[in-house]
Amino acid sequence: MKVTHMPEDGKNFIPYEVTGKIVSFNDGDLMFDVSKKERDYEVIIDICQDYTGGLVMGTSEGQRYVAQLVVPAREYTETEKENPRYNPEAEEETMESPTYIDRQPVPFDIEKCELRLWEMEV
Repeated sequence: MKVTHMPEDGKNFIPYEVTGKIVSFNDGDLMFDVSKKERDYEVIIDICQDYTGGLVMGTSEGQRYVAQLVVPAREYTETEKENPRYNPEAEEETMESPTYIDRQPVPFDIEKCELRLWEMEV
């Protein structure tokens, strides 16, 4: 996973750990399976600190940005296949095509995600 420190020369960032598809912040204070957040569009997950110092997902309860996780849009492999419902003799009567595109999702790869860490106030 690509990790970006903001600012680059910062000194105090939240500790995190990546185990397989699971990302854990601050020794398990907040952890989740990143693959479950993958969609057909890019997903940006804000990780904030609330008024008690606990970690929350999203900005509504958070008071300070701690991190942001960018999950890229799901990718697919596309294969052209013969359409079993296509009948060449009924071409005038049907809208069926002789082939169709079969889309299969590519397995999730956490290495394509980006973790942006913001320097925390002391």
